[in-house]
Amino acid sequence: MELKRFPSIYVLLVFLFLGFIYYVTVFVFIEDWLGLPSFAGSLNALIFTFLASLCAFSFCICAFTDPGGVPSSYVPDVEEYQISDQETKKTGVHRMQCDKCSIHRPPRAHHCRVCRRCVLKMDHHCIWINNCVGHRNYKPFLVLIIYATVASTYSATMIISCVLQKDWNSSQSLPLKIFYVGCGLMIAGLSLTLGTFLCWHIYLTAHNMTTVEVRSVALHHIKFIHVKIDF
Repeated sequence: MELKRFPSIYVLLVFLFLGFIYYVTVFVFIEDWLGLPSFAGSLNALIFTFLASLCAFSFCICAFTDPGGVPSSYVPDVEEYQISDQETKKTGVHRMQCDKCSIHRPPRAHHCRVCRRCVLKMDHHCIWINNCVGHRNYKPFLVLIIYATVASTYSATMIISCVLQKDWNSSQSLPLKIFYVGCGLMIAGLSLTLGTFLCWHIYLTAHNMTTVEVRSVALHHIKFIHVKIDF
């Protein structure tokens, strides 16, 4: 099944935010701290431009790569039923046929309510890329998080360094001070958020699990605890 693409306000917001971070990092903070004509300023601007380009390229790959749908002709064999039994013990979920799609579903495939189809090894539906994260685009998604974490950390370093070296005792306007400090806090918070998200997905990759499966395990344990309490 061909995955349809629709314009998304969230995708536009991501590119606008990326453009804003790139502009203030290069043309405001690096220019103010090192000066773009200098060797150090040009080098740092070039490095951050390269990182931002990698982020934009990885983002497009994630957004426009089909995460992997279940073929309509798919029929499970005996071995896959055995694998599904093992996954049932692991996740507490056993559904070889999708109630929404009315097709046989391979182990570790899940139905996405937004895309309205089953996705192979679905991790989650990401509104920021307007696409599911699944079997075919999970690798570029992980690479995107790595690039975004590195780029935001680099930007935060440039901004904080500029703020710390600036002579605030001179006649600087209050709005300018608020802008400098606000940008530093915003990018530092973004770096921390992306770093936490990256650690989470590294953990999932190391344990060969997905976000959907972790949530299914948690819900299964909660239901089991409730049953024990009732008895």
